[in-house]
Amino acid sequence: MPFHNNICPVPFDQQPLNEYKALKKSPLFEFSTMEFPKFITRLLVIFFIIVGFGISVSFLSANTNKISLNIVSYNILFSLLSLEAMLIRLYLGWSYVLKRLSSASVFYEESGWYDGQLWIKNVDMLTQDRLVGIYQVQPLLIRIQRLLIIISILSILLMLSLLLIY
Repeated sequence: MPFHNNICPVPFDQQPLNEYKALKKSPLFEFSTMEFPKFITRLLVIFFIIVGFGISVSFLSANTNKISLNIVSYNILFSLLSLEAMLIRLYLGWSYVLKRLSSASVFYEESGWYDGQLWIKNVDMLTQDRLVGIYQVQPLLIRIQRLLIIISILSILLMLSLLLIY
């Protein structure tokens, strides 16, 4: 956006709107912007790939001809924890961008950590950034937060059941 470059002294890659666009295009964060059914489908595919890989590694490394319920349970638990880690990463990335979009001032570095500057957004840029934050980023954060709570509860329940059974 040349409009931002003429008014804003912040380097192009450090402008909040451009950080949002770059994050939206990155492979990990891109699928979190899809519609909810597609997002859930991708998460389920990742979950089943991790479970399948874990069970196959357990089967190949074990000296038995069968897979026990214990091995499957621990692989499911590992897969849930992997999804939690991925969702935490998504949440942290989007919350950082939301904070930068919502803030009235932008901290930026011109050439390194030693020469940081603070720039106050003009009204038009602040309005545009806050609208993007409210209508584009905040719904993603709410969705990721809810999924993180659900997966955390499932992980805790599975851990408790494993402790009680075994």
